[in-house]
Amino acid sequence: MASIDGAAASTVAAGAVPRDQKATTALIIRKLMPLLVIAYVIAFIDRTNVALAKTHLEVDIGLTAAAYGFGAGLFFLTYALFEVPSNLIMHRVGARFWITRIMVSWGIVSAGMALVQGPTSFYVMRVLLGITEAGFFPGVMLYLTYWFGAEDRARATGLFLLGVCFANVIGGPLGGALLAMDGIWGFHGWQWLFVIEAIPALVLAVVIWKKLPDRPSDAKWLTPEEARAVEARAAEASAPETGESIWKALLGVQSLLAIGVYFCHQISVYTMTFFLPGIIGRWGTMGPITVGFLNSLPWIAATLGAIFVLRVSLDAKRSKALLIAGVLVMAVGMAIASNGGPAYSLVGFSIAASMFFVVQALIFTYPSSRLSGARLAAGIAFTNTCGLMGGFIGPTVMGVIEQSTGAATWGIVAMSGLLFLAALIALGLRRGDEARAA
Repeated sequence: MASIDGAAASTVAAGAVPRDQKATTALIIRKLMPLLVIAYVIAFIDRTNVALAKTHLEVDIGLTAAAYGFGAGLFFLTYALFEVPSNLIMHRVGARFWITRIMVSWGIVSAGMALVQGPTSFYVMRVLLGITEAGFFPGVMLYLTYWFGAEDRARATGLFLLGVCFANVIGGPLGGALLAMDGIWGFHGWQWLFVIEAIPALVLAVVIWKKLPDRPSDAKWLTPEEARAVEARAAEASAPETGESIWKALLGVQSLLAIGVYFCHQISVYTMTFFLPGIIGRWGTMGPITVGFLNSLPWIAATLGAIFVLRVSLDAKRSKALLIAGVLVMAVGMAIASNGGPAYSLVGFSIAASMFFVVQALIFTYPSSRLSGARLAAGIAFTNTCGLMGGFIGPTVMGVIEQSTGAATWGIVAMSGLLFLAALIALGLRRGDEARAA
């Protein structure tokens, strides 16, 4: 992915040949996506690095599997509760200021995780991390609707979600190396992990403040004509403004169907995120770096899926077919992973992960095609809020299952069943542009 160009290349030369739509879209991707992807890499590492620290926290502060699962999930509970107000604020004050604020506050709290001393302080810090990071993901989802038309939104969203893939590919080996610093200057390895991995959020917040334009009309690297064309295409992809109340829009049948699919999806994604390192650790005597490397393999598969499956523009009919197929692939992968052996588990998790972000990118094309203005800001956040409840329920239930049975097998079986249910729910989905064309 290309790097963000310097200031010298950030203005459009007078008299330059006008770019066509395809070239303009490519320029927007080059200018915006690297910065947003890097921010998401940092966000995901900071919210999930407790997975690598799990066994160390059990030894050093007496954290049980159930307490860990509950604390890991608490992040998503408070994150979810604050998403809708956060997105409504961003809609008013602009993406540049609000995303900068989010990054500064979550960086400070993430570093503060190094101070936890027992279950209670662990819960408190996870609650605070959820509050401070709330709004980042739905804020970016809203931000992308300012820049991309209907056929390019899934691709742009898929590129943004690569941040999760990169975070898990990078985060495993990096986290393992930081955990190996145990004892340096009298600090535990997990304390080094939380502090060092929080610093990039504070650094990148400064870059976001300086580089991120609020809207196409603020981008110095677009001509006024190009900016107007971009905003017009983006507006066409959203529903016309109506007098419908926000809550009526959020609780419509199509919104609830999208939420149902996303809820099942998120249970699988975050349960695997928080428990796969522990599952791998039980396969034999391995150091943290080896565990981190093996944990990264399914996320490499997720990266390949997001890059290659979402390369083409997708109309409403093809989006729905791909969404259903992707959820079914996830379900089959989880069923294979539940077989128990290391080889089966890694293959199964990799198959499931290959569709993680294809499915997630497609889900968010549904609310963005049916809502506009403040309703769009609230709708994207509300979809993510309800979906992220799966991020709370999944790890919590998985922790209880693991503690009561001594294995994660039945939790993985349950995830597979939920994904088959999600595929059935997805049959009823219909995008707004499809409905308006009917």
